[in-house]
Amino acid sequence: MRRLILFRHAKAEPRAPGEDDFDRPLAPRGRDDAAIVARALADYGLNPDLALVSPARRTTETWISAREAFPATKVELVRDLYDATPEAIQAVIAEAADRCDTLIVVGHNPGLHEVAVEILIDAAATAAEIEPVAARFPTATAAVYAIDPVGHARLDGLYLAKDLGGEGDA
Repeated sequence: MRRLILFRHAKAEPRAPGEDDFDRPLAPRGRDDAAIVARALADYGLNPDLALVSPARRTTETWISAREAFPATKVELVRDLYDATPEAIQAVIAEAADRCDTLIVVGHNPGLHEVAVEILIDAAATAAEIEPVAARFPTATAAVYAIDPVGHARLDGLYLAKDLGGEGDA
């Protein structure tokens, strides 16, 4: 794997009374924001070979909104990405690393945010490199990492819907 993209699901509707968290749909603005971030990634040539997507409704709908930008991407729903610890997310990434050149993981906070920061800490990034990722990881955010041949990562871009013309989170 040469590149890793961690993509937090877009803005979801609040949970309705009696509704399971797993079944929360995207808000209309979430669908728009997911498409905006995906188009920006594709415009920069960041086209994943493989997408690993949590099967929760809001993550699958995020991928549905994003997939037009990535028509050739193979998609797999991965149950272990829902309500996942950082360790579980890292295990899913490690299992897929040899199967693709560019991997996108569509998941949830807090685990995805923690992994986004841990990757930088493990790569001995500077505080200035870590701070933009550590500060916030709102909905419809994609952190892109370039991975060198020995597996060290460096942040190659941070894409927030709000910065790309979407509504995004404040």
